Amino acid sequence: MTAPIPTLSGLSEIAEGRDLILCDVWGVLHDGQKAHRAAGEALIRFRALPGPRRRRVVLVSNAPRPGDGVQRILDRFGVPREAYDGILTSGDLTRDLIAARPGARVRHVGPERDLGVFAGLNLTLVPEEEADLVVCTGLFDDRAESPDDYRDELSRLARRGLTMICANPDLVVESGNRLIPCAGLLAAAYADLGGEVIYAGKPHRPVYEAALSAAAALDGGAPDDKGRVLAIGDAIRTDITGAGGFGIASLLVARGIHAEELGVSAEHHRLGDVAEWLSRQAVRPDAIMEWLIW
Repeated sequence: MTAPIPTLSGLSEIAEGRDLILCDVWGVLHDGQKAHRAAGEALIRFRALPGPRRRRVVLVSNAPRPGDGVQRILDRFGVPREAYDGILTSGDLTRDLIAARPGARVRHVGPERDLGVFAGLNLTLVPEEEADLVVCTGLFDDRAESPDDYRDELSRLARRGLTMICANPDLVVESGNRLIPCAGLLAAAYADLGGEVIYAGKPHRPVYEAALSAAAALDGGAPDDKGRVLAIGDAIRTDITGAGGFGIASLLVARGIHAEELGVSAEHHRLGDVAEWLSRQAVRPDAIMEWLIW
């Protein structure tokens, strides 16, 4: 029989054995509208722990915009900068992938607010019929549209054999009490149509390699022991799967995109019996917690 997943009352229960936390942002530190203040406080307390190696926190987000843009959002929501040492986003990795294709003629599928991901790069944004590369950052109107609204264009692009860079592999994110569709849904539809997709972000290995490199750079290049690294997130498909594939421990925050499935919706105030739900998942976290708290 599979061993039960421990339910933690706070990060303090496992913090001593960790030097580095790779923490998800949306669903853990904020809900798309306001900060989860206790989560920021927990990371601040982790960073203050004594030890032979300074404790570090790198925020790893599938946001389709550069890290400085995410930091401005965190500032606006009230997430303290003292809670983390750095930010790595799928937008940062997307920029690297585009930069490797100088002069690309890009069809951008996504809202205008994501245009910062292209700033300063050697590319031209063009209509669909002139493109030689597709970069998907999301739906143009993620409050009203669905992937079905994009099927005709995606079919045309796939028939032409264009590669799509998916700048946000998430399928959905939490916004208040709603789940909002993300670029990952469009990328999945594109792949189903036979299109080639390159994913920038979790659960894919390059983002974890980049995050560990960023953490090592903070300490003069000294690499972290992967056995002392913890990934925290609210999504089985990205956060937990990615951590497992990379060989690091993971902590699932229940009050995120899986809240309804786990019985911790707004109408329920206690973490229910999650064993049966977890047993049906392809991957399992090393621990689970209702909220990220100390």
